[in-house]
Amino acid sequence: MSEPPRVLIADDQTLVRTGFRMILAADGVEVVAEAADGGEAVAAVRRTRPDVVLMDIRMPELDGLEATRRILTGAPGEPRVIMLTTFDLDRYVYAALSAGASGFLLKDVPPEHLVAAVRLVRSGDALLAPSITRRLVARFARRDGAPAAIHRDLAALTPRELQVLGLLARGLSNAELAGRLQLSEATVKTHVARVLAKLRLRDRAQAVIVAYETGLVSAGERDGPAE
Repeated sequence: MSEPPRVLIADDQTLVRTGFRMILAADGVEVVAEAADGGEAVAAVRRTRPDVVLMDIRMPELDGLEATRRILTGAPGEPRVIMLTTFDLDRYVYAALSAGASGFLLKDVPPEHLVAAVRLVRSGDALLAPSITRRLVARFARRDGAPAAIHRDLAALTPRELQVLGLLARGLSNAELAGRLQLSEATVKTHVARVLAKLRLRDRAQAVIVAYETGLVSAGERDGPAE
């Protein structure tokens, strides 16, 4: 994409919003709006239609998790959401991934990482490595008998696509998938793209969640599906 990303910053701290705006602007990223709470963020997204939303998890009135759910309604052209948190890997991460967030950043992220994250997510990738996401999902999925947050029917997938999804959920990269399945990386990318399309998923992070919540993969499993 040749056009610079259009970003909305949602955080209840003015200094955080100002700092992020300055960092992004210095690298040619356009900040189209700011919001001090989740309600403002939802309204601003509808008004400005950004490519990426930087969303604080904890905000007054309406928190970042609920705001993300309302923004990511499945309508065409929805933005990608990166959650902002002062807490490293905790329960909020799984909840936000289930709500549709494409990744996470700690608020003390180096400036160059912030810009790179915005560009990465805008291109369609998930910000978290699948191996990190997998550990989170294994820890929190179906806890206390909670229903699946992203329900998908795997019946539409071919046996090979199920195999790819199972291995992807265990944290394998495309190169590792190619080696394991004795396929080219181009073929693996095609399979991954088809899995995401058939299951109506935004990225690999959501695919990991689906694999656990449907029972395709169980916490503690290490080996991939039988070939």
